[in-house]
Amino acid sequence: MTLATLDQPIAAIATAPGRGAVGIVRVSAKSVQPLIEAICHRALKPREATYLPFKAADGSTIDQGLAIHFPAPHSYTGEDVLELQAHGGPVVLQLLLARCLEAGAAMGLRVAEPGEFTRRAFLNDKMDLAQAEAVADLIDASTEAAARSASRSLAGEFSREIHALRDALIELRMLVEATLDFPEEEIDFLRKADAQGQLDRIRQQLAVVMTRARQGALLAEGIRVVIAGQPNAGKSSLLNALAGVELAIVTPIPGTTRDVVSQQIQIEGVPLHVIDTAGLREGGDTVERIGIERAWGQIRSADAILFLHDMTRWRDADYVAADERIARELADRLPRQATVLDVWNKADVVPPDTQAAHTARQDVVVSARTGTGLEALRRRLLEIAGWQAAPEGVFIARERHVHALARADLHLKDAAALLTLQAQALDLLAEELRLAQNALNEITGEFGSDDLLGVIFSRFCIGK
Repeated sequence: MTLATLDQPIAAIATAPGRGAVGIVRVSAKSVQPLIEAICHRALKPREATYLPFKAADGSTIDQGLAIHFPAPHSYTGEDVLELQAHGGPVVLQLLLARCLEAGAAMGLRVAEPGEFTRRAFLNDKMDLAQAEAVADLIDASTEAAARSASRSLAGEFSREIHALRDALIELRMLVEATLDFPEEEIDFLRKADAQGQLDRIRQQLAVVMTRARQGALLAEGIRVVIAGQPNAGKSSLLNALAGVELAIVTPIPGTTRDVVSQQIQIEGVPLHVIDTAGLREGGDTVERIGIERAWGQIRSADAILFLHDMTRWRDADYVAADERIARELADRLPRQATVLDVWNKADVVPPDTQAAHTARQDVVVSARTGTGLEALRRRLLEIAGWQAAPEGVFIARERHVHALARADLHLKDAAALLTLQAQALDLLAEELRLAQNALNEITGEFGSDDLLGVIFSRFCIGK
């Protein structure tokens, strides 16, 4: 997207596709007065809803609804914005959008690209980049906790934390730069101004922000949990038990599950994408072998694997040998970040001493049929995810925010090592502090590339 296209007026249907009671067509431009005159046939009071007919070019009525004019700069995008609220039928909204494009042809009005309204809000300083991303996160939130955290980020809580860190860094950078400019001074500027203490406090605050950001990223993205194991270990039953609904077919026939079955659940607000897979074994017919290969594909992209074992067969030599073979394959094929949790199923049909033997090894013992042990399994999954008891102040964050904070932390760690050398390494110290500030600026968009903006806003829905 070029600067020239960003100056063009844009229009889009701002509500989700499909039928609904109300639908909205939104226009953003330097001036929307020509559209108001052409479609509404009357003046509109700023920020006041007016009920009126929307007129076609020949004067006929397309629909009747509410028109609202938000004059610049007091609008979502910072430009003139016109919102037309009509009945939510797709044909009606398409007719209304086409009428806007027709009436605005002379001013170069075009259909907006995904995220372009919010991108303009960012470029016109209505919000920073972290807040802009929170708009999409709020729309996409799959749990109540994620929605509340996204709302906090949209209100600017995350950005204020980043700005506070950045301002403290700027103060320290000014001190170091002053020392570089006057190396012959007798006064030790860094020691007198407690540069070491300032840097320590910045690092401590950064650690707090990183912890909250990781929790926010977890709320936004969750983790992928794959249930794997031999046929008839109870994988489908476990998925059904965790989901609370009958999603997968359960039979005593080995190889019943031949494809991937998935369901999103939430534990304490954290979304978990739980995936049931075909039983892992050698042989089987052509369809089952395809299912097994798909199972390995899911395993390779997992954050956590529940390696499910049948507790009724734990003394069966052939079964144990097959489990050991699967364990070796998991070790060979797993992504580095994945965690394997051994889960022993069918606790309801084995004696207590058998359960105790596995519990002592820190394995999880469950009964997918009765629900025994499921709460302990949920707690272990939260531990694997890295979730902590969520404080009220958790804000939504993305992986790119976490990576930027980690880079800032690394530069500050190097700066702390250089600070002990003082005069011998002041130029390197100043550079590490500058790089740390740039990493923080990437989060709010004060330092970044157009390519990054393109990727971020392309993932928004059209009309937002």
